[in-house]
Amino acid sequence: MSAELAKRLRQSQQRRVMAQKAPDGTPYVPRQQQSARKKTGRVKRKMFAKLITSRFLHIRASPEQASMEFYGGKSPKIASVHQFGLSEETRKDGKKTDYPARPLLGFTGEDVQMIEEIILAHLER
Repeated sequence: MSAELAKRLRQSQQRRVMAQKAPDGTPYVPRQQQSARKKTGRVKRKMFAKLITSRFLHIRASPEQASMEFYGGKSPKIASVHQFGLSEETRKDGKKTDYPARPLLGFTGEDVQMIEEIILAHLER
């Protein structure tokens, strides 16, 4: 049961992040606009496209619990900076950048309903 629950929750989180939405349904704050001189280096892809793949977003399931975590390299640090809206040193010269909160993980109302359905289906067996 917990393995199925963890997989379905990860899929839900991945769909929501690809839609660039927070758990409460609000859209993510867009990236900062670059000045006209810097437009050659701008990033056009969606935020967190690689971070939410199963390579970095791991699930663990045991009979007692199911968990989801960012794993490997810099991904836990990147995820926590964006989840909570922290400051991060982005350059070698020590300049810090303030990131707005862009929650990656969290429960939506649909997630809670899905969890209840899985648990009830398991109890009915």
